[in-house]
Amino acid sequence: MNYLGRRKTDGSHDQHRRTTDERQQYWLDNFNAGDSWRLFRIMAEFVEGFDVLTSVQMPAVSIFGSARTAPGDRYYELASEIARKLAESGYAVITGGGGGIMEAANKGAAEADGVSIGLNINLPLEQMPNSFANLPLKFQYFFVRKVMFIKYAMAFICMPGGFGTLDELFEALTLIQTRRIKSFPIILVGSEFWAGLIDWIKETTLQLGNVSEEDLMIFRIMDDPDEIVAHIRRTVIL
Repeated sequence: MNYLGRRKTDGSHDQHRRTTDERQQYWLDNFNAGDSWRLFRIMAEFVEGFDVLTSVQMPAVSIFGSARTAPGDRYYELASEIARKLAESGYAVITGGGGGIMEAANKGAAEADGVSIGLNINLPLEQMPNSFANLPLKFQYFFVRKVMFIKYAMAFICMPGGFGTLDELFEALTLIQTRRIKSFPIILVGSEFWAGLIDWIKETTLQLGNVSEEDLMIFRIMDDPDEIVAHIRRTVIL
């Protein structure tokens, strides 16, 4: 199903070129005073993102995880199942629009005829848009894309992932902790994967007084898809 009249991509069109040109890869290092015209590109990304995502007339859940997780992996299948159940319950699903866990979540939502949003990013390596997002958007700037994840999601689900997943997780935790945004559910899926990080937070940062017991209540670890969806349904009202 294609929402808002936007053409569904099948992965063979509008793919981003991979490049080894350091001037394109490390664009922030090459940003200078003469590049003030970039501000218009940044503004255009904000405007398009706001216009499109505001038109989605249902609460959305952002799902994060590794782009390197292959189909058939238990976390790939788990992400797809969670997204499908969320779509069946009336929620839109937002991902980073790439492969791995992102593809799995978009796939699950699309197969349930749900709104499957992919916020893809131009990267020199790895990130190609998946074919399951029926509402795709393309970004050049990470910080614009991060605003869209936060602004239009009513809950975060973090599957096992790498630096990008951790970045999105700690961004949300920081914004809630500092009360820059209202608190919303943050669910870490995969107790085996997250256990070491949570132990370190409790045994090191908490003991040093760098975080509080209250901060540890911002998130929770869950594994069962039905319990995850039930928790979101209790806290995110349709």
